[in-house]
Amino acid sequence: MGLTHQSTGNAVVDSELHITRSLPDDKIIALAGNPNVGKSTVFNELTGMNQHTGNWPGKTVTNAQGKYIHNDKNFILVDIPGTYSLMANSVEEEVARDFICFGGADATVVVTDATCLERNLNLVLQVLEITKNVVVCVNLIDEANRKKIKIDLDELSLQLGVPVVGTSARAGKGLDALMDEVYQVAFGVTKTYHVPLMYDEKLEEGIRLLLPAVHEAVSDKINARWVCLKLLDFDVKLHETLTEFLEFDLLENAEFAAKLQEARALIATENSEELRDTIVAQIVNHAETIYKKCVTLQDKQYNARDRKIDKILTSRRTGIPIMILLLGIIFWLTITGANYPSDLISTFLFWIEDKLNALFVFWNAPAWLQGVLISGMYRTLAWVVSVMLPPMAIFFPLFTLLEDLGYLPRIAFNMDKLFKKACAHGKQALTMCMGFGCNACGVIGCRIIDSPRERLIATLTNNFVPCNGRFPTLIAIITMFFAGVVAGPLQSIWSTLLLTGVILLGIAMTLFISKLLSKTILKGIPSSFALELPPYRKPQIGKVIVRSIFDRTLFVLGRAVAVAAPAGLIIWIFSNITIGDCSILAHCTNFLDPFARIIGLDGVILMAFLLGFPANEIVVPIIIMSYMAAGSMVEFDNLQQLHQLFVDNGWTWITAICTMLFSLFHFPCGTTCWTIKKETGSWKWTAVSFLLPTLVGITVCFIVANGARLLSLLC
Repeated sequence: MGLTHQSTGNAVVDSELHITRSLPDDKIIALAGNPNVGKSTVFNELTGMNQHTGNWPGKTVTNAQGKYIHNDKNFILVDIPGTYSLMANSVEEEVARDFICFGGADATVVVTDATCLERNLNLVLQVLEITKNVVVCVNLIDEANRKKIKIDLDELSLQLGVPVVGTSARAGKGLDALMDEVYQVAFGVTKTYHVPLMYDEKLEEGIRLLLPAVHEAVSDKINARWVCLKLLDFDVKLHETLTEFLEFDLLENAEFAAKLQEARALIATENSEELRDTIVAQIVNHAETIYKKCVTLQDKQYNARDRKIDKILTSRRTGIPIMILLLGIIFWLTITGANYPSDLISTFLFWIEDKLNALFVFWNAPAWLQGVLISGMYRTLAWVVSVMLPPMAIFFPLFTLLEDLGYLPRIAFNMDKLFKKACAHGKQALTMCMGFGCNACGVIGCRIIDSPRERLIATLTNNFVPCNGRFPTLIAIITMFFAGVVAGPLQSIWSTLLLTGVILLGIAMTLFISKLLSKTILKGIPSSFALELPPYRKPQIGKVIVRSIFDRTLFVLGRAVAVAAPAGLIIWIFSNITIGDCSILAHCTNFLDPFARIIGLDGVILMAFLLGFPANEIVVPIIIMSYMAAGSMVEFDNLQQLHQLFVDNGWTWITAICTMLFSLFHFPCGTTCWTIKKETGSWKWTAVSFLLPTLVGITVCFIVANGARLLSLLC
């Protein structure tokens, strides 16, 4: 993380993480917890809208920070990554551990799930080994009551030696009590008394051997006993971070290095795996002991309903068909629901364009300036917003509802075997699903994959599923050339089936390319992972809609708009500056036409995809503009007129299919490429992510186009 002695305490919140203390006695609170325990809900309920996000210093892992006031004191809440352990097997775990250790937090709140407390206690015990300033939040207490799980919070507090508060964050219950306890711990009013977890005799003797020297070196800056344990654990990354934090290397002291070797010889272990197994076993056993003392199951079949549902949703026979059906329903709702609002937004934005044009005429502005700003940049932005916003505003909430319900981990479970056969990680199923909304978001989601090799595979193949920006092109072509075989209300259903088929083709190609990469440039054995299937929960529809719109829809739209404005400028220049008798755009399309014809397209279509690099939504408008030589992007009143324009310019069903295939398999948009560069830190892998789907698209289109031509000749 790049933490140093100067970046701890006040410094850490003033520089590295850009958290500002308004007053000297403002308190920094770390919010930790396993995934799916309601940690984000606690964070959102406490901080409201007074929050912002960024990246951890030197990491691509997102942090969320928010403020709240309690008892007239300011508290800055830092939502650290959700993790099952602090053993630092992933970037997220490393970030969570390092902030708790070195981040200067005044207290740490560990959020747990009341319905599966035993597993959650493993993380609680690990946090308590690092710091004693801990408050345990037992969330989802209402669900535990519904399932007849009785938790003795007082006994749990006694066993852990720290305050324990029961909450139901969704309903806002228990949060005042939680803030009270956080206040007491952060300001030192409540004194915690956690008894250190004791390990086997040899390990404890090794710790005792190192403890005096370590305590002298670290003083009160960090828990000396825990540092001893980590040094014995061969934790190289922690040793590096500890060296930065202390500004000297403990192992440079010859006497200390000798003691460490003596301690490691004493515990008779040659590597960290064996020692970690011993440590983990003790933590798990202790967690089980505490759980048995504090929790009573009045109904041992409390999760029987979830198991019955899982027998259907995760079955080999029904799991994947149901998943495909749900995918189709989401697409159908997106297709049918986005048309009307898209027309309204388009009408409004282009009404504004008319007013802007009138204003420029009133000002006697130069024609070229009006063309650049209005016909170029503004019109492109209007297109992106009107085409992109409605489907995202429908798709993201629906997707988030499935996530809130607890279904997405079931998708990963169903797809795990397929990705294992492709020598990829099962979690790639989740990142692939995120790519349906936005490939850039899907790439960011690849952070959940621990293995660097498998994370890179997921990143490089995320573009093989279409994002919201490509849906309008696919839907328009399906409606114009293929949906007409079915009339009436069934037309939208037929369009959905065809679109779902295209999506399944993208998924199949994702699996194929993943396996190809695993057998060639990214060789390796797929790693296993423990997938938690959270309990099914009633989604909070209102909060889901608000969260999905602000956190996803507007975020993605903002990034698309940022790259669309320069694209509008380039498009206008290409279409309005002439060389000889033709515009630059016409020269480019003529140059590309011979190659494009070979793969079933034409020069106009291929050029539209190239100019659509900043935002896929503008591909069809560029095609229309080029065919009409309009000089700026235009729109037809209906798809029948558009279909006639395409047919008049040589489109056949082969052209339509190849355009759909190239839309599915072509280079990522500008936003996604930039995200890949940030996530991988490499221009090489960004170039691979650009070339890989493009070569696949060219190859597939070539086979389809020339295969169809050959069949037509034979017939």
